[in-house]
Amino acid sequence: MGPGLQLSQRLTQSLVLAPQLQQSLALLQAPTLELKALVAAELEQNPVLEEVAELDVEQREKADDNDEGDTPEVPDFAEPPEDVKFDTTTEKNSGDPVDDFQAEFEKLVQMDQDWRDHFSQANTPIRSTSEDEEKRQFMFDSITAETSLAQHLVEQVRDTKLNEEEQGIAELLIGNIDDYGYLSTTIEELATSTSLTPDKISEVLKVIQTFDPVGVGARDLRECLLLQLERIGQQETIEYRIIRDFMDALGKRRIPEIARGTGQTVEEVQEALARIGKLEPRPGRAFLPAVEQYVAPEVFVVKNGEDFTVTTNDEQIPHLRISNVYKDLMSAGENNADVKNYIREKIRAGKFLIKSLHQRQTTIANIGREIVKRQHEFMQKGVAFLKPMTMAQVAEVVGVHETTVSRAVSGKYIETPQGMFEMKYFFTAGLQNAHGDDVSNTSVKDMIAEIFKGENPSAPLSDQEVVKMLTAKGITIARRTVAKYRDELGILPSNLRKVY
Repeated sequence: MGPGLQLSQRLTQSLVLAPQLQQSLALLQAPTLELKALVAAELEQNPVLEEVAELDVEQREKADDNDEGDTPEVPDFAEPPEDVKFDTTTEKNSGDPVDDFQAEFEKLVQMDQDWRDHFSQANTPIRSTSEDEEKRQFMFDSITAETSLAQHLVEQVRDTKLNEEEQGIAELLIGNIDDYGYLSTTIEELATSTSLTPDKISEVLKVIQTFDPVGVGARDLRECLLLQLERIGQQETIEYRIIRDFMDALGKRRIPEIARGTGQTVEEVQEALARIGKLEPRPGRAFLPAVEQYVAPEVFVVKNGEDFTVTTNDEQIPHLRISNVYKDLMSAGENNADVKNYIREKIRAGKFLIKSLHQRQTTIANIGREIVKRQHEFMQKGVAFLKPMTMAQVAEVVGVHETTVSRAVSGKYIETPQGMFEMKYFFTAGLQNAHGDDVSNTSVKDMIAEIFKGENPSAPLSDQEVVKMLTAKGITIARRTVAKYRDELGILPSNLRKVY
């Protein structure tokens, strides 16, 4: 046969997650704030669900009693159960209330009209004076909006003497300046993508580099720092020479090398480096939007005598139930089969969502209790007493898979007597001390940080010296492990930490 397209059949087995299981895993993995958004989306899509302000204590106890293993029964507030058969052959007695969409709609319309009449009577127009109008206008004028770096630069372009073509080049360059104030492309790339010459683009770039903030439009850190010194007339200083001629040595803090190259003493170079440290490495920093990250703890640990009480943050979790209106619609004889099938599917999906939320809280609570049980000394005394713990150990006790524990603690926080920590913080590998007891690597890392904090700056400790100090404390550790932890702590090697 010649080459061409062919059809063939093949039988294979593959594991595919059902949509409901995917939803359950997403709810388990989502932190509280994201969970509220997910539930809000489900409320919009599923009309049979409604949110209640809070659960009754009796309902909460029933929900807890129904919890068995990984597949809890649906709480009472999520009825009707699957095995209930609705009566679809008989009609209600004439004295019983009948749920009618038209009647409900008319009630809502009447309620809306009553509110409109109430506000139209209450909010009669008030004649405002010129003083009131002035205050109102002042309030609107006082509303401020944050200005981006690009907007700030474009406004300065308009105040220059650049002609129309040069202003267009300036806006092109500003569009390629990143949030930190650096030109993110090269002059050659801009010239290639346009019909402009590199010299013309460079001339306009020099104008932009005179704008505020100082150092904006630089192509690298060296140029950024030099622009700042030039703006204040420091071209003849030792700082300018160091940045211009010894930038590599400056990045590696090779102070003796810089001193030899500049003909200055070590003390003079150190003083110059201190002044360089006051320059701004990111000129656009002031225009970055203020991003505040809010976290809500999923688990609370409260000291109760010699023990600890563990509770979950149920106040932030939306409480849902199946609307009674749709239960009655299912039992109404006048609805056709399509309507009932639609409602039945929505009720089933709603029940699964409620069950998944309940199971999520139960799983997180069980994991939180096991964490507190294993880290009892940490809860009492602090980080130095953190013990090694794996997700597999917790999963075995809780009765779930290790991946379930990983999803349950992902991005979630626990508030303890020692402060708020990410739940993943407690899962660490360990080392053994001289007595054979397990010590968390987080505790060892904390010890290393304390050792380096107390060292003599003129004679910094080597990694091997730290190994000896930890060995004296009964902790056996390799030098390469100390080097690894030192890097994770952001501490430079001893030759770069030395202060002359």
